[in-house]
Amino acid sequence: MSNAEAGWLLPYQQYGLSRQLEDGVRALMLDTYEWEGEAVLCHNDCDLGSQPLKEGLGEIASFLAANPNEVVLIIFQDSLSAEATVEVMEEAGLSDTVWTWDGATVPLPTLRELLAEDTRLIVSAEFSGPPPNWYHSAWELIFDTPYDYASADEFSCALSRGTEDNPLFLVNHWVSQPWPSEEVSAEVNTEEVLGERAASCADLWGRPINILAVDFYAVGDLFAVVDDLNTL
Repeated sequence: MSNAEAGWLLPYQQYGLSRQLEDGVRALMLDTYEWEGEAVLCHNDCDLGSQPLKEGLGEIASFLAANPNEVVLIIFQDSLSAEATVEVMEEAGLSDTVWTWDGATVPLPTLRELLAEDTRLIVSAEFSGPPPNWYHSAWELIFDTPYDYASADEFSCALSRGTEDNPLFLVNHWVSQPWPSEEVSAEVNTEEVLGERAASCADLWGRPINILAVDFYAVGDLFAVVDDLNTL
């Protein structure tokens, strides 16, 4: 949600949530806080930029309503409680399309099965968890790579959070210097760097990559790499 188009300082993306979804992004990392008495999206310091949580979730709800053949996944970095977040999700109309995992059944449903059941929103949180059952604990559903890199030379496929038995695999792919840089992202989001790392991480774990997370998605070759991972 931290984006240059909306005037955020030190942004992580070029565009806001609606444009990201329209362009093809299907996994969103959203940081929730209470700031000045309101539930908001912001990152670390809300003075750098913020958006009312209901407004941001409303953008996702509008996209899902207008695109019945799409599935979206959210990972909340949650400073808000599950109860407060769920309340806003219900107000935004998102609780009607959520998917619930029982914590045991694998493999997970296919995209076609999610569409057939109209359970097209997958919700997880880094610190909270159920209830409700659809508000999943992220590190029971997902395992990921490290996420704090000072240079591309430090990129690693090592296990960071969760366990390798978790059904979804997230690769974090960005450089912090300590702030995000569109110029550096243009270099590391290329097919040569991003594609090779994605392939090596998939080979290392013997697992397909389900979520590929980058800064400044609109520069580089992200969607070409995703097409390759999806064998399209």
